[in-house]
Amino acid sequence: MLTLTGEEPQRSRSRGLLMVVDHATGTHARAVGVLLVVALLSFLPGFFQLPPIDRDEARFAQATKQMLESGDFVDIRFQDESRYKKPVGIYWLQAAVVKAAEAAGVPEARTTISLYRIPSLIGAIGAVLLTYWAALAFVSRRAAVLAGMILSASILLGVEARLAKTDAMLLMTIIAAMGALGRVYLGEHGAHGEAFHGWRLPAIFWTAIAGGVLLKGPLILMIIGLPVLVLSIFDRSARWLMPLKPLAGVAWTLLLVLPWFLAIIAKSGGDFFVESVGRDLLAKVATGQESHGAPPGFYFLLYWITFWPGSSLTLLALPAVWAVRREPGARFLLAWIVPSWIVFEIVITKLPHYVLPLYPPIAILIAGVVNHHALARGPWMQRLLSGWFVFTALTSVALIVGMIMLGRQLGLLAWPFVAASTIFGLLAWWMFEHEGAERSLLRAIAASILLAFAAYGVTLPTLTALFPSAIIAETLRGAGCERPQLASAGYHEPSLVFLAGTSTALLDGPASADFLKQGGCRFAAIESRHERGFANRAEALGLRYSPVRRFDAVNYNGSRTISISIYQAEP
Repeated sequence: MLTLTGEEPQRSRSRGLLMVVDHATGTHARAVGVLLVVALLSFLPGFFQLPPIDRDEARFAQATKQMLESGDFVDIRFQDESRYKKPVGIYWLQAAVVKAAEAAGVPEARTTISLYRIPSLIGAIGAVLLTYWAALAFVSRRAAVLAGMILSASILLGVEARLAKTDAMLLMTIIAAMGALGRVYLGEHGAHGEAFHGWRLPAIFWTAIAGGVLLKGPLILMIIGLPVLVLSIFDRSARWLMPLKPLAGVAWTLLLVLPWFLAIIAKSGGDFFVESVGRDLLAKVATGQESHGAPPGFYFLLYWITFWPGSSLTLLALPAVWAVRREPGARFLLAWIVPSWIVFEIVITKLPHYVLPLYPPIAILIAGVVNHHALARGPWMQRLLSGWFVFTALTSVALIVGMIMLGRQLGLLAWPFVAASTIFGLLAWWMFEHEGAERSLLRAIAASILLAFAAYGVTLPTLTALFPSAIIAETLRGAGCERPQLASAGYHEPSLVFLAGTSTALLDGPASADFLKQGGCRFAAIESRHERGFANRAEALGLRYSPVRRFDAVNYNGSRTISISIYQAEP
């Protein structure tokens, strides 16, 4: 356990939000139950309402849909192109959920994006519960519950829980592996009672590594390998790893991961490794892929938003963490955070979710400091804590402005959540000195949950202008023919392929006119920049067509407004 110094923790009278933590610390079952409820409240708003998000989520979901359509669960493709950037793990998980839904009679299961998100939801909830489990090796049960709550309320995990891609599931595997590794490390250093010599922790550790490799390749090896290297250098020995039974563990990991890797090699030759390792992984180190380059310090700046509300306590917790940095528990958690963070800052390509696996140990350290009443005090404390209020207030204003400008509505349904979130954020900041860090932290977590209801549950689903693909797909469903076919000129987002069908043709204006000329139940979605080319080619072909729908929208990937007209060929 971390032996942080501070005021002797006094149990406050349990009223209001503190009753939640008091109840959770009764038994492990209660703790898991409370964390499960907090996680669901954090992650479910908007989960079923939001249309497919471009571009990564839609690409993952479409590749899974094509697996179901083709029956080939080895190869990974987006339309006619191979998609070899990531291994197969997430596609298998998504396909299993969709197949189960189809077996249960769910209509249009293959184009229901929320089904593809379920593995991410499971991964995010699993990450919260495993953070609690991992934290128990380092801090008290009460602090472990707080750590799980901090992670569940974080902005970044809330986003990843709602996206049908790899990162939430990868986070779960990393926490499982690091939780097992931490117990072994503490046991070998006499900080966890006694050393572990059974098979339970090795089984968790190596199975989690295999799962992580199948989800996102070698990234999990780096995030686990760097702490192992740093700790072994610090201890001048790697013998503490022996309880993990490395020989048997490596063999078990290879047994789990090699079958698919051998199958994809047989299918693609060396193309998978050329694409995933050469063009995706290694290229990100040297260049900013897809305009996602950023200088060192990017993640440090972004952290204060993406880990909110826990980030507001970070600087206040640092002195206490620094004071115990040489203790085995703190040393392990810092080794989990610092080396990988430095690597991520150095790598040129930067996306916000890359550092997500480093947030659980930060949550554990902050929770431990809060539980020991060891937060730093000073005249600047209130300024740091103002983030609890400032962030909720600014986000609330942004949501309302967004609804007025993009949705052409006042969004009155969101106002109660916005108001409540802002009030909780204000109380968390204003009452900190009077009622203490734990109660204020819980208020900030409540503010985050209410903000999720306002943003994901009410505001974003009503901003239909942000989701042109959903508008086009809705138009096709109302076309009155059984299998409408679509060509799109100018608007080529992956979500359109997912919703309108794998055969959707992504063309330019003249080619879209040729597409309509073939007859049948065919439609063309023409972005305004391609209207002239479409019209000129249609006139040359003698094509007769009629407008079905025209609408204005926002392509948030290009950060620009667009105008799309949908046409249908006349007999």
